[in-house]
Amino acid sequence: MNRFSKLAIVGLLASCGVANYSAPRNLDNACAIAAERPAYMRAMKKAERRWGVPVHVQMAAIHQESKFIGDARTPHRYALGVIPIGRQSSAYGYSQALDGTWKEYRAATGNRGARRNDIEDATDFMGWYMDGSSRRLGISKWDATSQYLAYHEGRTGFARKSYLSKDWLVQVAGDVGERATMYRNQLVACGKA
Repeated sequence: MNRFSKLAIVGLLASCGVANYSAPRNLDNACAIAAERPAYMRAMKKAERRWGVPVHVQMAAIHQESKFIGDARTPHRYALGVIPIGRQSSAYGYSQALDGTWKEYRAATGNRGARRNDIEDATDFMGWYMDGSSRRLGISKWDATSQYLAYHEGRTGFARKSYLSKDWLVQVAGDVGERATMYRNQLVACGKA
């Protein structure tokens, strides 16, 4: 084997183990995100076809949950301000799905190998969850604000209106709704909607 072949094999093997979980450069422009990460757009369109949740709603929720960082986790908690005692929750990946909800998704869809740090699985999860919220709670799949409240609080919490005692969450959900509208307008303008 010549030197070039050896280098090519080493390069190929090295690239297989490296995943790019970093955020796209311009999170305020849906068209830039789609251009930089075409796999994101393919995954979201696939979830839209399967579950009926529009791409711009998925994008706004993912932006809020993880800023499009594939291996995002919640911050650590500390005892006495210095002793790490674990993370705030089991939320992980693009969709920040909790362990229990992710397990439920995998069982319900038969997607047993689904990974939260895989954009296709994460968007399918988000579509599945929002479709369920639409069916059980009557929330429009186009209503990013209400869908986000149900996503954050859980369907039972949403039904009980637990968010009404959380002014900060109502504000965040409103921001998600505004971002979804912004993303939709951008995607229409660049022909990606």
